[in-house]
Amino acid sequence: MKFFKNNQIIIYVIALMLVTAGYLNYNSNNSKVVETSSNLLEGNSSQVAEIGDAELVSSNDVVENQEEETEDYNVSPEEIAQANSNDYNPSDEYFAKSKLERDTMYSQAIETYQKILENTNVSDEQKKIATQEIANKNNEKNSIMICENLMKTKGFENCVIFVNEKSISVVVDAEKLAQEDIAQIQNIVSREMNSSVEDIHITNK
Repeated sequence: MKFFKNNQIIIYVIALMLVTAGYLNYNSNNSKVVETSSNLLEGNSSQVAEIGDAELVSSNDVVENQEEETEDYNVSPEEIAQANSNDYNPSDEYFAKSKLERDTMYSQAIETYQKILENTNVSDEQKKIATQEIANKNNEKNSIMICENLMKTKGFENCVIFVNEKSISVVVDAEKLAQEDIAQIQNIVSREMNSSVEDIHITNK
């Protein structure tokens, strides 16, 4: 019985030693894990801070570069207004409007003759006349276009031609016309429109 008690005491002592050793080992490992985790966190924080600083500096550089480039291309409203005023020429509007009105008149005349051709109550003789008038109007339009283009090649950028039966009026954008200029215009118009010089009237605007 005494032997049994002695053995039991030895077993308790051994168990107590094992528990103590395990506890000490556990605390030691936890301490190392905590220390390692702390080091890792400190290292990551410093890296994040460095990355953040690098991005901030980079962004500032980009903003500064963009501001410098923007300053180079800044144009004041006064400069824009001045550029527009230099490009604007009141004569351009006159010649563009005159050509539009003239072409509209030709289109309306041709449309009127076209309706005569489509009318079943119109005689063949009237249709023949309408057909000839349509051809005449188209030929006249083409001759005018050729004259105005040829005049541009001679330096008259803005010009417009009006035809009233045999009379032909030519308006040119110029402060004054020399006799040589008038002779060039007369030569072009008389040749392309098959008209006499006496029927050509030239004015400047």
